[in-house]
Amino acid sequence: MEPVFRALEFTALSAVKIAGARIDYRGLERIPARGGAVIAINHTGYVDFLPAGLAAYYRGRRMRFMIKAEMQRVPVVNYLIRHTRTIPVDRAAGADAYRHAVAALRSGELVGVYPEATISRSFELKRFKSGAARMALEAQVPIIPLIVWGAHRLWTKDHPRARLVASKVPVTVQVGEPLAPCGDAAALTARLREHMSPILAAVQQDYPHPAGEFWVPRRLGGAAPTPEEARILEEQELAERKRKSAGGHRADPPGTEL
Repeated sequence: MEPVFRALEFTALSAVKIAGARIDYRGLERIPARGGAVIAINHTGYVDFLPAGLAAYYRGRRMRFMIKAEMQRVPVVNYLIRHTRTIPVDRAAGADAYRHAVAALRSGELVGVYPEATISRSFELKRFKSGAARMALEAQVPIIPLIVWGAHRLWTKDHPRARLVASKVPVTVQVGEPLAPCGDAAALTARLREHMSPILAAVQQDYPHPAGEFWVPRRLGGAAPTPEEARILEEQELAERKRKSAGGHRADPPGTEL
């Protein structure tokens, strides 16, 4: 029954209703009704897990997300992690999380993964890590590409969080065709990114994209950083975290990016 997960689903559905958000789900039938699968999700903001998780809910499934281990420092989040079979990932030593994810896939679970690992400031796809492909290959389950677009307008890096009530931000969730677990990890990772890139571009093109808005990619006339500018910002952020750590300062509080 998983009462904690059920309570989370109710909270998510209520939040969407209160916010007046319009979530357009496309291709939900591509999420398998049963059996294990890796759900590969693009990462543009702090709340894109919510419409992604609801996509599974509307297929009568539950998605086990992989989340960075630092979130266990937050007591309420740690409680939810322990009671929803969420998989914490220690980036310095991720072997244990990897084993848990493969076991979950083999037992028929959906495991949500962000191949980009961290939020894309450009809102374009970053370079992919190979974890999603390696898990799919070892568990011999398909990878399902899933694009979330619009949720980053509510809360993303370098920008204040939008008011939840009456925000009425439209969100699109597009599920792509499953990719079979074949070839080596590098080839499958490349194939996944090649498959997701045109899906994201099509969803972005179809979504209203007013010129100059911070949440619109530069390619479409927006004010978001270019991928190269975003890479520089990310390198500066990483250097600053290292400086604070070396100086004995407390690091920035953990976010929700994976």
